[in-house]
Amino acid sequence: MSDDPNELSYEQARDELGEVVRRLEAGGTTLEESLTLWERGEELARICERWLEGARERLEAVRPETVQPGAAQPEADR
Repeated sequence: MSDDPNELSYEQARDELGEVVRRLEAGGTTLEESLTLWERGEELARICERWLEGARERLEAVRPETVQPGAAQPEADR
């Protein structure tokens, strides 16, 4: 996905995002702490989205034919 060795893997970002959500839902943090957690959560969500988009692109690259929604399918696929 990225050549940046400091970037989190999808799994690392997903797990940390889950922890951020848990902490926000639990409450008990100050407004400043909550805002910092929210910002980190947004960053982690973007990292996850980039990984997922990269995975989609890789899958589409190896699929022999991409069937568009609503497009007629060959008779053998019906």
